[in-house]
This record gives sequence, structure tokens and C-alpha cells, in this order.
Amino acid sequence: MRKRREADGAKAAARRPGRDGSAPPTRAQQRDATRERIVEAAARIFSERGFGAASTREIAARAHVNQGLITYHFQSKQALWKAAAERVFARLRRSFETLPEPDGAADASARARATIRQYVRFVAAHPELFRLMVEEGRHADARLRWLVDTHLAPIYAAFTRLVERYNPAFDRALIPHLYYALAGAGSMIFALRPECQRLTGLDPATPDAVERHAEMLARLLIP
Repeated sequence: MRKRREADGAKAAARRPGRDGSAPPTRAQQRDATRERIVEAAARIFSERGFGAASTREIAARAHVNQGLITYHFQSKQALWKAAAERVFARLRRSFETLPEPDGAADASARARATIRQYVRFVAAHPELFRLMVEEGRHADARLRWLVDTHLAPIYAAFTRLVERYNPAFDRALIPHLYYALAGAGSMIFALRPECQRLTGLDPATPDAVERHAEMLARLLIP
């Protein structure tokens, strides 16, 4: 009887309007919101711990959900990891969608600098991207192959096209070196934020520090 009263009370609460008078979320919306919290927490835990050390128990605790909901939404830890990686790279792609296509050498140079600035802003807001790639990049396994083939290969191809358009005379043999130089220079200060604060007294995640870093790197690489 008590359980039935609690269930009836939960249903009634779900039907009540929100404080602002809006309609309460539907069950589908609640499920989607729960799934989003799980994926968000998983992206951070996997980037901090690595796939092997990360536990679904810790992910559930970070997402403030029952551990059984992870099994409900995702059939396996591998499926959850993929969903987390998809989330990070989907956000990265969207962050570049507003950048205009270059028209001529001058615009290509401006586009290259704008791309670098946008990348720095993104990794400052999402240090899990760099941490995830450092963790997964050390293992030549199925997860790395999937990451490279699905997400990194298109990014690298776009980066190569941008370099060739900005500077057609650039030595193609140096493009891999430039790519990783940019990835590390743009990301490391944010991925190692506590170290940077302890060593230099600078909090690199403040808006002013992010913009200074973005502009410095853009001008350093694209004079």
C-alpha cells in the first residue's frame, strides 16, 4: 500500500506544472536528460581514468543516477565509451561550423588564425578532449582505430587542406608535425590546469587567459 501511494505521488508530481507554469517534462524527456547526464559524466571519467580504470559505479555517482540506469541506457561499457567520445567530437565539429570559408590568400590566412583561436577556446572549455586522446592514443587497439577512422581522419584531412590553401609551398612532410604541435600547444595548458596554477600562478581557464593563449598561438603559427 505504501509503495502504491509513493508511486501515485510520483505520478502526480510529474503531472504538476513547473514553478514557471511550464508543462512538466515527459517521461521521454526525463529519460533523455538522464542519458545526457550519464554521457557527460562518462566523457570526463574516461578522460581522467582511461577506459580500463574507469568504472560504471563512478560514472553513475558523477551523474547522480542509479548504476542500473547505465545498463538500461547502454548495453556495455564499450557502448558508453563510444557515446561519450561521439559527444566530445560532435561538439568540436559544431564549434567550427560558423567559421567562413576562405576566399583568396588573405582570407585563407585569416581563416587559419580563426581556426586556431576556435580550437583553443574549445579545448579550454573541454579539456577532456586532449586527455581522452592522450589516454587512447597510447594503445593500438580497436578503440583507437575507431577514433582515428571515425573522427580524427576527417579532422586531419580538413587541417591538411587548410594548410595547403593557406601556404601551398609548405612542405607536406611537415604537416604531421604541425598538426601535433598545434594539438599539444593548444591543449596542454588547460589539461594540466592545476600544474599551471601551481607553477606559474596563472589560472589558464579564465576568459582573459584563454583569449591570450588563443591569440598568441594563432600569431605564432600564422604570422
